[in-house]
Amino acid sequence: MKRYFGTDGVRGVANELLTPDFALRLGRAIAQHLLETTPHHPPRVLIGRDTRRSGAMLETALASGLCAMGVYATSAGVVPTPAIAYLVREGHYDLGIVISASHNPARDNGVKLIGGDGYKFPDEYEAHIETRLNHAPEPFPYPPADAIGLWQYDEREREQYLLYLLHTMRELTGEREPLRGIHIAVDCANGAASAYAPTVLHELGAKVSVYAGEPDGDNINFECGSTHLDTLQRAVLETNADLGVAFDGDADRALFCDEKGNPVDGDRIMTLWALTRHQQHTLHPPLVVATEMSNLGMQRRLEAEGIQLQRTKVGDRYVAEAMRATGALIGGEQSGHIIFRERATTGDGLITMLETLNLYRRLGKPFSEIAHPFTPYPQKLVTVPVQDKHAWQTHPEIQARIGEAERALGARGRLNIRASGTENAVRVMVEAETPDLVEATLVPIVEAIRNAFGR
Repeated sequence: MKRYFGTDGVRGVANELLTPDFALRLGRAIAQHLLETTPHHPPRVLIGRDTRRSGAMLETALASGLCAMGVYATSAGVVPTPAIAYLVREGHYDLGIVISASHNPARDNGVKLIGGDGYKFPDEYEAHIETRLNHAPEPFPYPPADAIGLWQYDEREREQYLLYLLHTMRELTGEREPLRGIHIAVDCANGAASAYAPTVLHELGAKVSVYAGEPDGDNINFECGSTHLDTLQRAVLETNADLGVAFDGDADRALFCDEKGNPVDGDRIMTLWALTRHQQHTLHPPLVVATEMSNLGMQRRLEAEGIQLQRTKVGDRYVAEAMRATGALIGGEQSGHIIFRERATTGDGLITMLETLNLYRRLGKPFSEIAHPFTPYPQKLVTVPVQDKHAWQTHPEIQARIGEAERALGARGRLNIRASGTENAVRVMVEAETPDLVEATLVPIVEAIRNAFGR
């Protein structure tokens, strides 16, 4: 059976895997699942997309498949992924769909599913949809003409999310323009944040220097955004900004720079937020949820203050699941994909920006003095392209090198190896007390994988 859904929905190259024909079939399969599982009819779906050239094409085909089966579809247009998560639960939709490939290049696109509660669609539901996609091209009949669903575009959805962001910051601070006097450099990645972040910051009183905020369909994530932080680093220094923030294409993650141009990742933001709340006696439970990739220095710092770090597999859905199970107030990834449970059900780059700015203004110190709350262990991640991304798990030589590395690291570091959720690749990460120990344990494993399965 072909597998379409990865760690974050369906993802591929537009007009290769993600053709209009496929999107139409996917829309029909999703609709059939909703018709069988939703207690009321017709089911209601909200769709959003980022700024890629292929987005409108795929949205139109997807909406056609939904409506053809009797589902009602509303388009919010170009919006951040977390906007759909918020609007779905606030508007009582049965499903949210985001057409985006996040931080990937413009030629890629994807389809993410968000349940009516605002959380990522469960794996078992995606499996049901995959089963239908793997059947014949026409696995179920069309309903009669009078049962076709309706489609509409509603700009009010976009406005509602903007108002929510403004209300959040004003509620946090008790001020209408709490950012007055603060200069912020913003890299919008030519993506979904372009129409949101500058507007929100201006409305809250900040001075804003905007970069990569003019999407043209092809420049999303191109040498900008959270995956190319050097653009933001230069911007902060050139404009003498107090700090900088960079988003990815669909604005579900945010990374920062201090006023000296030093990068500030998700681990540092989560640690700063958790330590501050712990000092205020409002971190209940005293717990942060992070993935296997978060730095060991973060774990050591939190534990020293009596805060537990619980790790999950890589992927925001696993972080969200653990947070729901434990009641944790904050969780996320080193990449800047952070969930503030009091504010959102998924990673939200704009909420992350506002929560961080609130800390900055409350603490009243240069960002460089507060944004580096722990000393990170040296860490290196290598992505190895392979033909089969799971075969390493049973290969004798690779397993031998892994065993040697684990014995060498002992309590002085960590090793993490995993199959990529979005490409045919194996990701190998080592962190240890010294860079030499990182290299000594990482290189033999990477070489063994390349020799056995590299392409």
